[in-house]
Amino acid sequence: MKKLLAFILTVVMVCGLTACGSGAKDADGQNVSDDTAATAEDVAGETTDSADDGAAEADGADEGATYTVGICQLVQHEALDAATEGFMDALKEELGDKVTFDEQNAQGETNTCSTIINGFVSGNVDLILANATPALQAAVAGTNEIPILGTSVTEYGVALEIDGFSGTVGGNVSGTSDLAPLDGQADMLQELFPDAKNIGLLYCSAEANSQYQVDTIKSFLEEKGYSCEYYAFSDSNDLASVVTNAVSAVDVIYIPTDNTAASSTGIIDNICRPAKIPVVTGEEGLCKGCGVATLSISYYDLGMATGKMAAKILTGESDISTMPIEYAPNFTKKYNPAICEDLNIEIPGGYEAIAE
Repeated sequence: MKKLLAFILTVVMVCGLTACGSGAKDADGQNVSDDTAATAEDVAGETTDSADDGAAEADGADEGATYTVGICQLVQHEALDAATEGFMDALKEELGDKVTFDEQNAQGETNTCSTIINGFVSGNVDLILANATPALQAAVAGTNEIPILGTSVTEYGVALEIDGFSGTVGGNVSGTSDLAPLDGQADMLQELFPDAKNIGLLYCSAEANSQYQVDTIKSFLEEKGYSCEYYAFSDSNDLASVVTNAVSAVDVIYIPTDNTAASSTGIIDNICRPAKIPVVTGEEGLCKGCGVATLSISYYDLGMATGKMAAKILTGESDISTMPIEYAPNFTKKYNPAICEDLNIEIPGGYEAIAE
């Protein structure tokens, strides 16, 4: 009998232990597996909330983002001033008070362009506008990380020594070009001066794109039967002597979109007009100062186009490395009424007078 009772007690104890193991509960009487599931749900919920909060914070950062743009302009003259003005107006139109400008002028000194660019790099600006070829060259030498947009640059392949340039610079560089059709300028010169024989090509030898333009238009003019001669000056200091030599040997002077000439139109006009030598120019600002006619673009509109490119880069809408160089879509024949009158030059129809 005692053995039977001992056996029954043993069976009861084993069953009790099995029941405890299969229904493991915590102190509150809940299944441990249920608690584990609940905890996982809580963690997942917290993770989702954190992600949502992070996305909201990122959106807020974009909305509150501000940008500093460094502007390096080679020299002060009408065309470059208009391009800078258009650029700033476009960015302010697109980004409002989110953008601030550090505007610097190199006063025609290439070395000063490099100093300005180095300051922008040290200051970690968000984007650099390089206004004119030497400014672009300095910017490209100064940084391969900060986005660089050029403007008032005639030919990027020439400026940056890119063989077989296809229209997109790549890397951290893009921009706009002020190249007017040089064959069209040659046609205009022939339209105005069909009886001229000798054409003087006046340009600054320190500007690569000026060299490119006079080389190109020379071939177009020679095809038309003109004889062409180069008249290169190194800077404004020897400009007067070079122009004086030119007016004694030519019938017409042609000046490309040359920054040194554009900032020294008074010197050119004071020699050419008394000598009765007409000057045909590559852009309106030059023509206003010393020329009779031009086939030109709007530099303000060119700057506006550059500013819209900048807005897309700053906001992440566009990747500068894939942005092709943009060109001015419209060209206008214009003339300088005052100089034409002084030289007794009759301008045919289709030309727009340059406002004084």
